[in-house]
Amino acid sequence: MRRIPLVSATNRVLLVLFAGLVLLFGTVIGTPLFRLGTLRAMALQVPQLGLLSLAMMIALLSGGLDLSIIAVADFSALVSAFLLTNIPADPGGLGILLQVLCLLAGLLVAATIGAINGVIIAYLDVSPILTTLGTMTMIKGLSVGLTHGGVISGFPPLVLFLGNANLLGVPVPLVILLLVAWPVAVMLNRSPFGNLIAMIGSNIAAVRYSGVDTRWVLIRIYVLSGLLAGLAGIIMMARFNSANAAYGESFLLVTVLAAVLGGVDPSGGFGKVSGLLIALAILQLISTGFNLLGLSEFLTLTIWGVTLVSIAGLGVLRQRLPSRRRAISPGQTSSGPISPRAER
Repeated sequence: MRRIPLVSATNRVLLVLFAGLVLLFGTVIGTPLFRLGTLRAMALQVPQLGLLSLAMMIALLSGGLDLSIIAVADFSALVSAFLLTNIPADPGGLGILLQVLCLLAGLLVAATIGAINGVIIAYLDVSPILTTLGTMTMIKGLSVGLTHGGVISGFPPLVLFLGNANLLGVPVPLVILLLVAWPVAVMLNRSPFGNLIAMIGSNIAAVRYSGVDTRWVLIRIYVLSGLLAGLAGIIMMARFNSANAAYGESFLLVTVLAAVLGGVDPSGGFGKVSGLLIALAILQLISTGFNLLGLSEFLTLTIWGVTLVSIAGLGVLRQRLPSRRRAISPGQTSSGPISPRAER
């Protein structure tokens, strides 16, 4: 009976890479890398990127791409911020209820934008890249136009708690990321909807011919992606005590990198949340290590870009080499047949 490994091959490689980086940076940097302040800063920076990466991962698994996640995050945060700064200041139960409703309004806006993406992709058959690029540009322009590029700030304690407080020594944003990542992982691995996402990413035509309403599934995929992006926007708003149309713009490349580095197939169909979380830890460790060494942030972006291109290239090579071996039988070489059977 075949045994299923507790840790996948991809995750084993990622864990070895993470351990190697910890050893390398620990040797070069020393104690500052392991100080409580450094670890807390890392724990506060990962959640926003983690939620955005989950949003990107959902789209990638379906064979698509969601370029609008940053714009959705900023716009949903601006909606919540506007409402929060215009409700009556009531410290009682009614005030808390109104604050929660303001946050939910931002998530509702994010889900609506995701639904618009899904409808255009599913019913108008527009490619996900063009669709989400269009909505990204539209929402970005709307955000800048309504706020004139300004910042909305000054939020109640409940919101600030979400972005800066601790629970048993663990930053609340990190707790939120883990509480969201766990059900997303269960959904992708053990639910019919998760199976449909993987099947659509592998071969959407076959799924459609089997009688599944792929259009409805695609809409749900992009609604979920929008919700995750909206939640990331609210966490960023709470973290910085402000909302702006330009927050998180540098995260878009990194979300794709984190997903692909974590084992998500860029063509769709395969990927695990656990791999994504390990990849996020690796990227954050590199960023923090370079920062402690006093290296330019642009060098970090360069290395991330090279990493993304390298991973994509290695993935293509792995796919081509097995097919190349199958195409050349034991009695053949790449230059042509050499055996009598081959000649016949």
